[in-house]
Formats: sequence, C-alpha cells, structure tokens
Amino acid sequence: MAGPIAAEPVPVVLGDAFGWYSPGARRRGVLLCGTFGFEQWCAYRSWRELAAMIAGAGCPTLRFDYPGQGDSRDPADPEIPAALAAIRAGIAYLREQAGAEEIVVVGLRLGATLAALSGGSVDRLVMLAPFLTGKAYRREMAMQSRLIDMMPDRTPLPQEPDTLMVGSFLLGSQTLADLARLDLMAPERAPAPRILILGPKVDTLAERYRALGSAVETGPLPDLTQLVSDPLFPRTPGQTFALVRDFAVAQAPAPVAPLSAPLPASLASCRLADAAWQEEVSQFGPGLVGILCRPRGPWSGGTVLMVNSGRNPRAGHGRQTARLGRRLAEAGIASFRFDLRGIGDSAERPDGSLPLYTVDAVADVQAALGHLEARQHTPCVVLGVCSGAFLAFQAICRDERLSAAVLVNLYCFDVEPGTDIETMIRDSFRGEVSYAERARQGDLWRRILGGELGVGKILRAVGRDARARVTAWTARIPGLAPGGETVARRLSRLRRRGARIHLVYGQGDRGIAALAANLGKSHEGAARKLGYPVTILDGVDHNLSRAADQERLFAIVRDAVEDARRSRNPEHEAGLAIRPRDVPDPGGPPSAPVAAVRA
Repeated sequence: MAGPIAAEPVPVVLGDAFGWYSPGARRRGVLLCGTFGFEQWCAYRSWRELAAMIAGAGCPTLRFDYPGQGDSRDPADPEIPAALAAIRAGIAYLREQAGAEEIVVVGLRLGATLAALSGGSVDRLVMLAPFLTGKAYRREMAMQSRLIDMMPDRTPLPQEPDTLMVGSFLLGSQTLADLARLDLMAPERAPAPRILILGPKVDTLAERYRALGSAVETGPLPDLTQLVSDPLFPRTPGQTFALVRDFAVAQAPAPVAPLSAPLPASLASCRLADAAWQEEVSQFGPGLVGILCRPRGPWSGGTVLMVNSGRNPRAGHGRQTARLGRRLAEAGIASFRFDLRGIGDSAERPDGSLPLYTVDAVADVQAALGHLEARQHTPCVVLGVCSGAFLAFQAICRDERLSAAVLVNLYCFDVEPGTDIETMIRDSFRGEVSYAERARQGDLWRRILGGELGVGKILRAVGRDARARVTAWTARIPGLAPGGETVARRLSRLRRRGARIHLVYGQGDRGIAALAANLGKSHEGAARKLGYPVTILDGVDHNLSRAADQERLFAIVRDAVEDARRSRNPEHEAGLAIRPRDVPDPGGPPSAPVAAVRA
C-alpha cells in the first residue's frame, strides 16, 4: 500500500511512560501497545518498523514503554494498573495532540490483552496472539523462564519466592496477583466495533466479541515464535505487519487542514526525571539515538558510556542498563546509554547487518564520545557486557579519550575475519563442555537414541570449539594475532597511557577461557597486564539478572569511575590497581594488583 513518507519520530513523555510519536496528516491515530519484558525486547526493532509502516501511510502513530519497563519511569502504582493507565494516556495524546478523530490500537501478546481491557474508547483494535487470561500468560512465562534463565552450569536460575523472572525481567508478587485477575471473556462490552485477531486458538475470543456486536476478522500469525522468542536474530514478519497496517489505515479520514498540534522542538526537549536523576534524549552521528542520565544534585565529573549487549536496546537486558544509570546518578555519576546502528531506535547499518562482534561498530562508540565531548560530558569509563564488552575493549584500544573499561563476561577479545557470527553465538553455550556434562547425565544419549539430536551436530560443535582454542592460542603469537598485535601487547600500550581494564566474570562463565588463552591461566599475571583485578562473581548467571548481582556491578563501576578520577592526579601512580571497596580484600600488598576477587 503506497503512502507518504513517514516523518521522523520524536520522543514524548506520557506521565511515567516514555514513547515515540510519528506525526501524520490523517485524522486517525494509531497506538501500538507492545507486550511485556523479554518478549517485547525480542520484538523491539520489529515493533519500531511496524510503527514506521503505519506512519508511512499518513496516520499519526505512537508507541511507548510501559511504566517500569524500557526507558520509562518506575510507577508509583502497581505495574498492571499503571500499564492500563498508560494505554488510556496514549489514546488521549493522539486525540488531543495529534487531532485524531478515530483511534486504532494495535496490541501484541499481553499488550493486546491489556488494550482490550483498558476501557479506552477506540474504533479499531488489532490483537496479535492475545492471552485469553492473565493466568495463561503467567503459565507460559513460567515455562519460558526455565528455558531462558540459566546459570553457567545450565541449571535454571533460582527464582525468588512469589516472583517470576523471565529473561532477566522480573514479575513481582503484586504484578502476578494482578495478572491473575485479567480475563478477556469477562467484560460485557466489546472493546471496539471492528477487531482483527491474529494468532493461534483465537476462535473462542472471536465468537465472544461477535456476540457482543463487533465485526471480527481472524487469521494466523505464523511468525510469532520468531518475533517474540529470539532476542539476537529476530525477523520482522513483513506480510503479517502489512496486513496489520492495511487494517489500521483502511478508510482512514483524509486530512482537512495542516496539523496545528505542537510537537517537541527537538529531541533534547524530551526530558524524564525523578528525585535523583534527570534524562535527556538526543540524536547524533549517523542516525544514533541515546539518553544522557545526569544527577539532579551535584555531579562529580565522571561519565560512564554504556554499550549495547547483543541486540538489546539501550535500556539493557532486563532493563538493567537504565536502572544502573539511574543508580549511578544517585551516586553523583552521569551515564550515557545509546543504541548502535542496527539496534533499538538507531538507524540501520549500511549493509543491514547487526553490530555484533564487528570492529567497524567502534565508529558508533566514537560518535558517542564526540557527542558527549560536545555536551561537556567526556566519559572516563566504558561499560560493556558480553558482545558489548568486546566492542568496549576494541574502543578503548583505539580511542585515547577512554581511560578505563569495565568488561563483564567478555566472551572473546578478537574475532577472526570471516567468522559466521550467528553460528558462533548460537553455539557459544553448546560446545564440548556442555555436551560432555549432558552425556554424563544421560540426557544426551537419550536424545541421540531417540533421533532428536544427530551425532554430526555434536561433532561439528566439538570441532568448532577445538578450532576456537587453536585460534586463541595463535592469537598470543605476534604476527598471527588479529591485526598482527596480541592482546597482551595492546594492554601494555593501554597501561603506558594510563588506561586500565577491569574484567568481571561469573564463576564458570565461558569467557574465562578467552582470558586464560590470551593472558595465561594466572589471574595474578592477568591483573598486572590489565591494571585492575579480575573479579569472579560466585552464584550469578551470565546476565547478572538478580538485583543483588546488579548492585555488585554498580559498586564495581562506581569505583572504576573514582579510580579514573584519581588517576588524573599527578600524585597517583597510574600503574596501581585499585581494589573495589565493596569487594573483600584477598590480601597482598596494597600497591600490587589484586589477582582475582571472588565476591
């Protein structure tokens, strides 16, 4: 369906909710209500593309993060009532600010359930794989959590009583209780005159709405699993989204006059604040989007640059980056979280690829450094987790504006040119150690004998792991290392300029093998090369999902910022490794690098 080119979206604040609004000339507004937590993180980029498709047809379009999710503020009210209120606020925004006479709401999964129960007055409703009840959502999330949230030994992450963590996103006891009361079959009034329901097992709901007087269309949603279950390599369901767009904009009232509704003058005019922090959205460089989080009180001068992990948008896996930034602001430390090209709300990369384990993405990090310099917020510490740690390491080696890095669960220091990144990532937890453990448990043999798993697949995984060890060994040899320079030599150059790296690993994390391959098995020797201790955290998962683990990371980052400040003092010897004060001292002379800290 051809239409006008969509205007660039601008950020808006709806009470506690943060969102993106694309203006349009038609008098029908479209509100996109995503799902919750892990599923929405998987769908984030595709959801953004759907908004652009609808806005491109001329309808003003609004998408947002629910309070307590993404970049939104934590609500004073419980999460489910706050989400329902945010939906109603979005509808009001489209009527009052966009001049919409008609409203269409598009909901995904739990967002579809909430949209139908919000009580907002809408003309059309699209429901993508809705949950008939909140209890059904709880059951499915409980099953997913056992597959997604794993400890390094591949056992499920322990759950706290009366809560449920799914993909590092926590559903608290009040949220679980409120979910139990959601039931799409209970209302006696249809949520909209015209309804489109796509997904499995929707006939019962469709018949209910028809009985209440709605015109209901139904259809399959074959792309559902790919849309909401793969956080790294999702694919936008183009045909399904085209169907949604066509339903949303069909017979939309034509414009009668140019819009007079006020829009934010610039991205920087959108601010979100709380008692201890204030945030500004900015667009910079080659189509990059970021959020600067600053203390509302005194600012001590340090700024932490946060790099995306995987394909997670800037708020982070489990929303951890947004929470950490605000926690740092309480301690007087500013931070900047942004989306690399190909992630979140930033533009596509020129070749359409993802910025995972690719050195050319350093250009995006350097664009963020330049942007912060212009704002007088020169970073002193770069923070990255997993693939973000890889990019942070590459950035500090290439840019002298960075004086310290905190790298969490760094999987590898370098990647050989031509590596199939998707295969490398998908196999990162399926190597020979994992297969050996499962063989001892008997599960592997049962799957082989039952035909579920081919021997060839196991041999290929073991072979890839063996080749990775050979590559890691040759990386320690000058001339054979990527770029002709070993990790140890790059670290030596960093130390000479006064920059240091703090490596943090969960006990048993597979990235520890890369540390041993490049810097030796002695943590004492690695610490001397790094200038910081190697910190090993016991009892944590790869993403440091639990609040207590995030608090430990906060202490490490805070101290890295303070250390970087002190290193600028001529009386401070740049070669000293400073022990984080919240981590137990394993002993040794104060001036010697701490080899490994188990916290």
